[in-house]
Amino acid sequence: MFPNNIMKLLFICNQNKHRSKTAELIFRKEYETKSAGLYNEKPVTESQLKWADIIIVMEELQRTELAKRFPKIYMQKRILSMNIPDVYSFNQPDLRELLKNKMEETDEFILATH
Repeated sequence: MFPNNIMKLLFICNQNKHRSKTAELIFRKEYETKSAGLYNEKPVTESQLKWADIIIVMEELQRTELAKRFPKIYMQKRILSMNIPDVYSFNQPDLRELLKNKMEETDEFILATH
């Protein structure tokens, strides 16, 4: 399912300034990564969603918003939520640690389902 066994992960948060940008930076050595926001000047696009093997949102509300904006793609993609609130700054040590811990859980889930 994943060519060259390198998964393409798209991280999404509200503005693409803190959480998703940090996640993109942290995990780009292990995966092909991109990040996007939902409520910024250049919101996530259909082509970005199609590019991704897995879409990872920071909060459940973002998953709901993706379903509203892109219902067809939403049904075709695996979308996981990390449940990380919007209280962190870009690359903040606490955020980095939380993302790494959540990604360990996500990795286990992905491997178990493939």
